[in-house]
Amino acid sequence: MTSVASLNPWWVALLMNGGLILLLHRLPVLTAQGWIHGGVLGTMLWGTMGWRGWLTVVLYLALGSAVTRLGLKQKQALHLAESRGGRRGPSNLWGSAATGLSLAVLMAMAPAGATPLLCLGFVASFAAKLGDTWGSEIGKRWGGRTLLITTLQPVAAGTEGAISITGTVASVVAIVLYTALALALLGPSIGPGPLAQLVLLGAAATMATLVESWIGATWQGRLGWLTNELVNVALTIVAALLAMGAAVGMDWR
Repeated sequence: MTSVASLNPWWVALLMNGGLILLLHRLPVLTAQGWIHGGVLGTMLWGTMGWRGWLTVVLYLALGSAVTRLGLKQKQALHLAESRGGRRGPSNLWGSAATGLSLAVLMAMAPAGATPLLCLGFVASFAAKLGDTWGSEIGKRWGGRTLLITTLQPVAAGTEGAISITGTVASVVAIVLYTALALALLGPSIGPGPLAQLVLLGAAATMATLVESWIGATWQGRLGWLTNELVNVALTIVAALLAMGAAVGMDWR
């Protein structure tokens, strides 16, 4: 009898993701097209990184969707809620995951020695995006006084580039929580130890969220083509590059 371990990982990926979508597609997480694109993303992640890499992204999606729905009715009443009741569509999905998937593909193709470094960038990209989501969703609902990151002048909640103490704390909590879970699953063997990895990834992801807020305050309103999805791509790229660059700069082996 053929064991699961002996099966082609791409077939396992396709069957697992297809089956889960059939079971879970009624959950208010993704749009109909979003589930299809999510199946493609999940299949590629499982095929390149295995179930551990796939699960780190499932955790990201679950934690992001949960906070989006937190206080949803109040945010809708204030016209601050995400569209479609918080369901993510294809553009939202790829804006958040394109960088991580690119690194996953590189991990599958690169020499084994490069995998830990690329894995740090992978985790940082999703940690930064989750931190951005938590900071935005909690900040809009419970942030209190909201300031524009470039001038520190008070602005309305939901303004591009706005930050608040509550939202910033929520962002850091999300980054640390997700990074700890991802490192426990993936455990990239680089650097002096898990605590140092957590600090490096947390700092890189937090800095990237601040860069994202700065882009929102300075460029997003002036450049018509600079959509939220493109800003998210920039956020994840910055986080990955900061994490990998810091690791290389510290000469972690």
